Amino acid sequence: MADGGQFGPYGAFFPDGASVADGASVAERLSRRLQLAGIHYAWVMLGLTFVTMLATSSVMGMAGVLLRPLQHGFGWSSGQISGAMALRLVLYGLTGPFAAALMLRYGLRRSVCAALGCITAGLQMMTRMGALWQLYIFWGVFVGFGTGMTAIVLGATVANNWFKARRGLALGIVATAAASGVLAFIPISAWIAAHVSWRLSVAPPIALCSLAFVLMALLARDHPSELGLAAYGDSAILPRPPRRMGAARLSIDALKNVIPQRSFWLLIGGYAICGFTTNGLIQTHFIPLAQDHGVPEVAAAGVFAMMAMFDFIGAIGAGYLTDRLDPRKLLLLYYLARAVVLLVLPFCGFSGWALALFAAFYGLGWIAPVPPTIRLTSEAFGVVQGSLVFGWAFAGHQLGAAVAALGAGVMRDALGTYTPAFVLGGALCVVAALTALLIGRQPAPAMEGASTVIATPAQAFAGD
Repeated sequence: MADGGQFGPYGAFFPDGASVADGASVAERLSRRLQLAGIHYAWVMLGLTFVTMLATSSVMGMAGVLLRPLQHGFGWSSGQISGAMALRLVLYGLTGPFAAALMLRYGLRRSVCAALGCITAGLQMMTRMGALWQLYIFWGVFVGFGTGMTAIVLGATVANNWFKARRGLALGIVATAAASGVLAFIPISAWIAAHVSWRLSVAPPIALCSLAFVLMALLARDHPSELGLAAYGDSAILPRPPRRMGAARLSIDALKNVIPQRSFWLLIGGYAICGFTTNGLIQTHFIPLAQDHGVPEVAAAGVFAMMAMFDFIGAIGAGYLTDRLDPRKLLLLYYLARAVVLLVLPFCGFSGWALALFAAFYGLGWIAPVPPTIRLTSEAFGVVQGSLVFGWAFAGHQLGAAVAALGAGVMRDALGTYTPAFVLGGALCVVAALTALLIGRQPAPAMEGASTVIATPAQAFAGD
């Protein structure tokens, strides 16, 4: 294959005629060498996706770190700051449905590199802000849009395009990045914020996003056929789905197609509760909650590092189990376990042992609902359309997170305690656990014109 690939400059991040050949030749040479070693390029794409999601999720972990420093530095209330945090979560979620469509329209590499540039610009400008409205623009809008483009929808798109066999395992791996970046880098940024400056605490996420940008620009490809490959575990080289005009219309058409179906509302409702109790409640408000009980900020941030270790185990395990068990029963188990932990947390005394147990149990289940949710979505709506539908489910996840981020902050200001918010989160998890069993698994009719490649459940998960 000549430099530039089968599709010429399409799919390259760089404008036509600008450094395309260099980027293509690097990917093609690497692909050929890996083939000689018996390694499929799908694992390279999975690694690139892991690094990208790790970098952007490390940005999201900054919410809990920044809340108290911004209060002390500018005199803003928890509710005011939480509003900006909630705006980021809303845009983070609402970008999801259009992220999948934008990747179909402009290519994965172009879309992801543009998003990484947006995140980096937002973080850099935020370090120079001096007014509350700037927090809403730089954090809420810039970071919200960029992280939404590189969230779990990216992982689902890569897994669906590049893997036929081991798709659940691939989803588990990228899901680990989505949470591990949030959890693992919080202690680093918290230490910098506490001992140096909150403005410098964004340096680690900026460095990671810059690294991900370079790797994506050089090595990423939109589809296996661009390298003359079949998807991992498949024998047929399928053509890349045609580029779709009107990304917004494509996403909205997918939504219209599934709105009448009960399975969609059950999926989006349960996933909204998932977001309420992770990104919204724990990610944003756990550190302030622990500080209310006398735990220093850096020590509270260390709990997230412990959670990251257990999250790695839980996410990989969830991917493995999703390939082999009924995903509805997995969701029942995960949400019931999360409910118990949330209901106990406000009354645990916040001793060292209590926090260690919390980190273990909540870490194991932090990202675990993602692989079974994606599998249920693909089974019900097909692989390509399923990516678009999962984007809408992800929007529901982040809207739930935004409600928790803002609502818990307002409750804390009004009542002087976070306890009611955490009890509510536990109760909602019970609801999510019970409704998971009602989700149907039969494939729905494909959306007309959505794609020329719509897989059945058997096709989507064969080969394991």
